Amino acid sequence: MAKQFDAFSDDHRSFIAAQPIYFVATAAPDARINLSPKGMDSLRVIGPNRLIWLNVTGSGNETAAHLAQDARMTVMWCSFSQRPLILRAYGTARVLHLADADWPELAALLPDLPGARQIYDLTVDLVQTSCGYAVPFMEFSAERPVLRNWAEGKGPDGLRDYWSDRNRQSIDGLPTGIAANLGETE
Repeated sequence: MAKQFDAFSDDHRSFIAAQPIYFVATAAPDARINLSPKGMDSLRVIGPNRLIWLNVTGSGNETAAHLAQDARMTVMWCSFSQRPLILRAYGTARVLHLADADWPELAALLPDLPGARQIYDLTVDLVQTSCGYAVPFMEFSAERPVLRNWAEGKGPDGLRDYWSDRNRQSIDGLPTGIAANLGETE
């Protein structure tokens, strides 16, 4: 049976900290729904109703584009090991770019990852757990080094060029706000 909570409990926080993967879902009106897996130890619960996660450069930039249109976000974790549990956090999020005033404070709480592109700051209004009985058992072996190696190889200038060429619009043509990281306005 699903259970709902107004905030993260200590048990929820321990469960989240133990999961090597989480999933983020967003949607904008008249656009495709985006659901992305995330890893790299890039998420922190920083209060009973607040979490942040670091977004590193990737092939798309859907989350940023969606949040510019609709601030709703869902983050989900599920256990692939002993404890069968699915946990979801629902709320509204804001996007922080490298030049934003509160970037340094929040970035200090997250890992220093090459290719850091945005921080998402989610205000949680509902936490829900469900059984997870149908989630298969799987073993975590290691983080993939591919994205880290790719970003390090690009370097800061190469990443800015990539953002300019590949991360300005969502797949539905919505602006992503990445121009803020390029010192431009959209």
